[in-house]
Amino acid sequence: MRRVHLYISGMVQGVCFRAETCDEAQKLGVKGWVRNLPDGKVESVAEGEDDAIEEFVKYCHKGPPGAYVRNVEISEEVFKGEFEDFNIRHGY
Repeated sequence: MRRVHLYISGMVQGVCFRAETCDEAQKLGVKGWVRNLPDGKVESVAEGEDDAIEEFVKYCHKGPPGAYVRNVEISEEVFKGEFEDFNIRHGY
């Protein structure tokens, strides 16, 4: 099991990035959350099987149609198993 903390930059707000990322995570069985940040980035914490996390990270590098991902900062964290599902967080 694996946990990653991502900061995604580029044109990633206003292009359904959070909604599409949430859908992708649910398809992959990944748990965690995604949210917009005031600086224009998208932040996500994701936990799951190694292969599912790898696919999730790949998705975050491209995003949905209309998005332009310039950079993805990835931090590996200690797996906690604290999430029941994957959701969109609102606010900062």
